[in-house]
Amino acid sequence: MVRSILFFVAIPFTTAHAQLETAAPEWRGIPHGIAHMRTAQDTLGRRLYELGCASCHGVAGTGVPASQRAFEVDVPDFTDCAFASREPDADWIAVAHQGGPVRGFDPTMPSFGDSFDEDQLQAIMNHIRTMCADERWPRGELNLPRALFTEKAYPEDEAVTTVTVNGEDPGLVMNDLVYEKRFGPRSQIEIEIPFGVREDAVGEWNAGVGDIGIAFKHALLHGLGSGAILSAGVETKFPTGNESKGFGSGTVIVEPFVSFGKILPADGFFQAQGKLEFPADEEKADREAAWSAVVGKTWAQGWGRAWSPMLEVLGARALSSDAELEWDLVPQLQVTLNTRQHVILNAGVRLPLTDSEFRPTQFLVYVLWDWFDGGFFDGW
Repeated sequence: MVRSILFFVAIPFTTAHAQLETAAPEWRGIPHGIAHMRTAQDTLGRRLYELGCASCHGVAGTGVPASQRAFEVDVPDFTDCAFASREPDADWIAVAHQGGPVRGFDPTMPSFGDSFDEDQLQAIMNHIRTMCADERWPRGELNLPRALFTEKAYPEDEAVTTVTVNGEDPGLVMNDLVYEKRFGPRSQIEIEIPFGVREDAVGEWNAGVGDIGIAFKHALLHGLGSGAILSAGVETKFPTGNESKGFGSGTVIVEPFVSFGKILPADGFFQAQGKLEFPADEEKADREAAWSAVVGKTWAQGWGRAWSPMLEVLGARALSSDAELEWDLVPQLQVTLNTRQHVILNAGVRLPLTDSEFRPTQFLVYVLWDWFDGGFFDGW
């Protein structure tokens, strides 16, 4: 997921290749010696950036004025953390290595895979990362795949629509629309609107809107070195649904929550969430605790489509002395749909492990659009 303005290097391919071949040996490799390794890497990245990128992006990374470029496509400002921090290194390197079309962007961005190897491109990326000096912005590597139920800790700009269908009686087809808007380095607001049709106790189908929710989330801690991110937030659900037809609780419910994400070795990941539910009217809804966790791994088809199988576990219990635990298992598979990888599908099944005679199996599918990266129909 990279924006169309992410042009990594833009001097002619043959010129870059020729200059690299005639460059000093230390430009093409990292000197041995642990004590000098970090300094050598920093120097390598800076020199390669100046060789291959500065003619369009400027030495400081703020971009060369349009009057001094041979193309009309906008050049990004690498010092703008709101842009530069969002995407993982792998997406930037994919565009630099394969050219703009690999992510559905303009072919003005050429392929430099024959001029710079991946280690050299990583060295350039390490130098570009120094241009955003504000460490409050979480890195894009911490934006882990979104599960069906466990909310990400990473603040994001996304729109998600989820469809849930009961596999057994009573019949149910519900849609859940979620709009997420990031603001500042670490914060996000969210609006959730559920609606659909459901079968009542006498077999009649009713349509309606459920309880609308508004949430706030803030990343408390994050670190690329630890590969972890921790967020906290609160969601308030308002009684907009018709309680008599099963579309709402009939009372305001406040849900504080915490979310955690962790990068695992070999492109694996772990995420967890815990929340409490406090209804304004306890005659209409119970106080409840709920938690979930998901583990998964991402496989990429070269520079193309990414597949992320996941296994999610859900738990819930009403906060009363006679309440029983409810457990569910949710196997699922997420896949990027388009070349830009900002439109994503996830499909799974919710399997009740307890009280299965009263709680039906459910089939779920969502389509996610990371709208910061472009229009829904861009990058296919």
